[in-house]
Amino acid sequence: MKISNIIIYTVKPRWIFIKIVTDNGIEGWGEMVSGTKTETVVAGAKELSKRILGKNPLEIEKIWQELFRVFFRGGPINMTIISGIETALWDIKGKFYNAPIYELLGGSAREKIKVYSWIGGDRPADVVKDAQDRVDRGFDSVKMNATEELHYIDSFKKVDKVVERVAALRETFGNDLNIGVDFHGRVHKPMAKVLAKELEKYRPMFLEEVVLTENAEAFKEVAEHVVTPLATGERMYTRWGFKEILKSGYIDIIQPDVALAGGISEARKIIAMAEAYDIAAAPHAPYGPIALAATLQVDVCSPNVFIQEQSLGIHYNKGFDLLDFVENKEIFQYKDGFVDIPTKPGLGLIINEEKVKEVSLEGLNWSNPNWKNYDGTKAEW
Repeated sequence: MKISNIIIYTVKPRWIFIKIVTDNGIEGWGEMVSGTKTETVVAGAKELSKRILGKNPLEIEKIWQELFRVFFRGGPINMTIISGIETALWDIKGKFYNAPIYELLGGSAREKIKVYSWIGGDRPADVVKDAQDRVDRGFDSVKMNATEELHYIDSFKKVDKVVERVAALRETFGNDLNIGVDFHGRVHKPMAKVLAKELEKYRPMFLEEVVLTENAEAFKEVAEHVVTPLATGERMYTRWGFKEILKSGYIDIIQPDVALAGGISEARKIIAMAEAYDIAAAPHAPYGPIALAATLQVDVCSPNVFIQEQSLGIHYNKGFDLLDFVENKEIFQYKDGFVDIPTKPGLGLIINEEKVKEVSLEGLNWSNPNWKNYDGTKAEW
């Protein structure tokens, strides 16, 4: 069996799908992160794809090593391309052996997967109303952005608003609701310490990206102020990229993204490394259906995954949502805050390619928000 063709689709609202075709008719799907460089990712994927035409798609590790081990390696563009290709190869391999991918990675470690739902939007508001909707649908775990723009040192009025929102959730739902709070890298170290300390009494499930990962030394200072579990990892890639932060001892939860970190095998390796340090995992997955399906495969065989992000109805999904492109919609059917273990071969997805083609004709021009602080300086989004 050989790789005979590779097709790339840009899909609204912000997804890039890649389909790898083999000469015996088996096809595999992967997903790449567009971010703000959709055209760059697509061009890079086309370039790298030329290097794997004619290769045996079952030799996943060999292909991964050949794509990764170049003189200038890593980076978000290269790694999301490699991730998308690798995921598609696993989809092919699972279909070839008529088994879900997790069965080829050691088999299941669990009976079901706990999931959480986003509330509040990019600029958090109406969090109690949104949380009630999720609770009514059976979720007992939610995540919300903490704040809007925050300067290096900013007004305590903004801190108070964050605290008020989290307090309102705790007062309304008591301890029956698990609340993840995402700082989203928007908060710099001085305010991160303040905000984390103020939120501690409301017992968050975790605080995510309290600072950007390039300021990893600041996790130590925040961790010394609070006992709340700290989470990070969505912008990191490869096991080498996670190595130091795992060794640091200040992170309690890692959040690798299958569509960025290096694909299914690499995410599994990263999460296994975390297990050796007694660190939990809650993989990042706010994108499209292929990335989420790939992440579920990793979750099934990773015992230290305690909860999974899922993106149905997330505030970025304007116009289209995950189920619009999936024929077997039951794969993302949630019950009592859990999703069943997928059972179909490969990723377990049946993609509606006609719908993908139709939407891809509309083009994709996604750009992350461009925020400014009160004095006009660039703010983190």
